[in-house]
Order: sequence, then C-alpha cells, then structure tokens
Amino acid sequence: MAATFSSSQKRYEVFLSFRGDDTRNNFTAHLLQELRTKGINTFFDEDKLEKGRVISPALITAIENSMFSIIVLSENYASSRWCLEEMVKILECNRSKEERVLPIFYNVDPSDVRNHRGNFGEALAKHEENLENRERVRIWRDALTYVGKLSGWDTRNKEVKIFKAFSSTCHI
Repeated sequence: MAATFSSSQKRYEVFLSFRGDDTRNNFTAHLLQELRTKGINTFFDEDKLEKGRVISPALITAIENSMFSIIVLSENYASSRWCLEEMVKILECNRSKEERVLPIFYNVDPSDVRNHRGNFGEALAKHEENLENRERVRIWRDALTYVGKLSGWDTRNKEVKIFKAFSSTCHI
C-alpha cells in the first residue's frame, strides 16, 4: 500500500487511539475491519501488544512509527490517563514529524472536547483532584483543546460516511 509521501521508515499506516470500554467492541472494531479490508496497515492495541509486556513503551513506539493517527474521542475518553497520554504523544509526533491526526467525535460534541464541558470537564477535574502533578492535567487540557479544534468526523451527523471519507483523506 503506497501513501502519497515516503513511508519507508513507518511501520504502520494508522494508529488507533480509543477508549476501549466505550468503543472497542462496536465502532472501533468496525473501523478497524474497514481499514484492514482496504489493506491499510493499522496498529490496534489488542492484537499488536505482546501479553505481559509494559504497555507504555510499545504504544509510544507504535505512535512514532505510524503515518496517521485516528483519535476516537468518545464519552469516557478523557477519563483514561492512558488515552490522554496517547493523545499527547500523537500531537507531539504531529508537530515534530508532521504525522496526520484525524479525530472522530464518537457521539460527543467537538465543542465539549475543546471547551472541556460535560464528561470531558468532569474527567479533567477528577484527574486534577487525584494527581500530584497538575502540570499533566494542563497538558491534557491543551491537547483536548487542540484536537477539539481539528477538522474531523462527528458521528452524530454522518457515521456512515466516515470509512469512505477516511480513505480519500489519507490518500492511501
């Protein structure tokens, strides 16, 4: 599968970031199947991580070795420190390596993501209460604000069109 830019040093075409409890067995599973059907090499944590290994380094490596990252922002995405840390790393790679970030707002309002309202605001407030390092929460807030401003797909309006549009957006 050839991309429109050099992918010789990239192991994956797509890295999927998602809150497993929200979307693993429904939306994300369907998205993964569609990507694979189209021959798009996708990192999906369930089948790429070796059991018994530390997750964090493997995820960081996968993000760094992907051309695109799809962030599926769902209702409880911000309640997971892992998801927030993945998002921060994805955005670092976006800035330093020009990797594309493609957000999907899965049954959430993009303005709730960027303005930290609803579940996103509540999750950040909880993290702030429970973390000694409040700087991490500030970094997560900034990342959510940035991702919430990106042009992406809002499944509340056009879920069916995402798969077709993704392939043409990525030029894969």
